[in-house]
Amino acid sequence: MEGDERRQFILKLLAGSESPLSGTEIAGKCGVSRQIIVQDIALLRATNKNILSTYRGYLLYQPEKDTENFKRTFAVSHTDEQIQDELYTFVDCGGKVLDVTVMHEIYGAITVDLILNNRVDVDDFTTRLFTTPAKPLKELTGGNHMHTVEASSPEVFDRIEEQLKKKGYLIR
Repeated sequence: MEGDERRQFILKLLAGSESPLSGTEIAGKCGVSRQIIVQDIALLRATNKNILSTYRGYLLYQPEKDTENFKRTFAVSHTDEQIQDELYTFVDCGGKVLDVTVMHEIYGAITVDLILNNRVDVDDFTTRLFTTPAKPLKELTGGNHMHTVEASSPEVFDRIEEQLKKKGYLIR
């Protein structure tokens, strides 16, 4: 399969999947190395394909078509032990955690896609986070970080903000 054909196949795979696909999984289906897939994903992104790299693999991001979604960024700070509770707060109030961003004093904004829709996603993420030697991004900035959250209405953001304030996580 040639490059253009393979990239179209990758888009079809991602569009047809309800969960992220790993680079290794896509590579196996295409009969190429994972590194070729990484390069293909970069080329697809360069043509404005909205492909996210999550901790679970690649995902073609397609906002809900039948509802207007809103986005808001929350600046927060908490301990490692509170990560799961913080993320539960977002999803339990009806939000979808799109990413985490830290403002590094040398590198500037570092953003990583999360795409956490519910408690199962949060549990999967926190299990991986705490069963590997990796450290949360917030460690780079003394605990301060931001999450971009998507919701179906501004009222969802009001609930989230109220709960984050109550728990002492909100920093602005």
